[in-house]
Amino acid sequence: MNSKYDIILVGAGAAGFFTAINIVEKNPKLKVAILERGKEVLTKVRISGGGRCNVTHACFVPNDLVKFYPRGEKELRGPFHQFCSGDTIEWFEKNGVELKIEDDGRMFPISDSSQTIIDCFTNATKKLGIDVLTNQSVQSIFKAEDYWKVETNSETFACQKLVMTTGSNPKIWEMLSEIGHSIIEAVPSLFTFNIKDNRIKDLMGLSAFASVKVKNTKLESSGPLLITHWGMSGPGILRLSAWGARELFDKNYQFVLQVNWLNDLTFEETIEKLKELKQEHSKKAVSKKSPFELPNRLWESLVLASEISEETKWADLSKNQLTNLANQLTNGEFQVNGKSTFKEEFVTAGGIDLKEINFKTMESKLHRNLYFAGEILNIDAITGGFNFQNAWTGGFIVANSL
Repeated sequence: MNSKYDIILVGAGAAGFFTAINIVEKNPKLKVAILERGKEVLTKVRISGGGRCNVTHACFVPNDLVKFYPRGEKELRGPFHQFCSGDTIEWFEKNGVELKIEDDGRMFPISDSSQTIIDCFTNATKKLGIDVLTNQSVQSIFKAEDYWKVETNSETFACQKLVMTTGSNPKIWEMLSEIGHSIIEAVPSLFTFNIKDNRIKDLMGLSAFASVKVKNTKLESSGPLLITHWGMSGPGILRLSAWGARELFDKNYQFVLQVNWLNDLTFEETIEKLKELKQEHSKKAVSKKSPFELPNRLWESLVLASEISEETKWADLSKNQLTNLANQLTNGEFQVNGKSTFKEEFVTAGGIDLKEINFKTMESKLHRNLYFAGEILNIDAITGGFNFQNAWTGGFIVANSL
């Protein structure tokens, strides 16, 4: 059986739905279908943001927004000038979904439920007459003279224009590489570090604003660092994992992490500060109370790691102990052995090589009438609504250029 459409989108996730809806809003006469290999649509949208769907981020300046994308920063600048976070908010409002901004800049539907976004999309596709066909696992794509042929496990489709919105699906990447596209191999991007170390052993749940770097590399980051029962997590660590996705993969996730618990204080400044404390608090026990913005239990652990006993008073600190303590505070070295996936939001770095895409239209430079949107491209971001924003922007541009 051969089904003909003007446009077929492969992949019924965020990018697929948004693109299809925008296409038909602009050209109501077009016959459009979304093919989905599973029996459910929008599965990632459902679980994203802990089931609340982190739709976008309250960062409204394109040149600032691109800085959240380890891969895609340069390429997304133009697209974000066409469709940015502000446009996303306006689009969802126009479609009956109001968004709210949280303290950390993440934006969610006011309902706090991803179902609101799913309903918005599925209602719009029904209203616009877009066919959403599930259990259609694409087996091959073939370019005929002036149309595309898409074969699934159950039927064959033909269309003028083909839009790929399959996210990080290795099988589809392989099909695209067979028609000439280069695929940047996928590696995990957002992950936390597995560290077994006595200094943090019983401190799970504590956090501090720290700067972190991977020893002997240029990789560094800063932000809240959270101690967990398997090691370290939190925004600072996740950012480091995203920017270092390739390099840390090559190291097989075995490396030394250097932590400055005082964030921007240098070793020298810390020594000076400790000397002042030695004068001021001479009679007090060093381990008792943190003189810095650090949780007391973490402070105590670092004091003990500096070979200073619990009873030692400030006045009795030797020069050696002061040096040790300043080192633990500003340059603690932790051996990382492996990684853990961050929550259920599995993000990969990898996909279609960005050099092969025209970012004014999101069309393939190798094949006419083949378009891409979302995570199928080698674009990824840190957590906070940025991956969705890339999907919305790409979808909008595809719809515009069609």
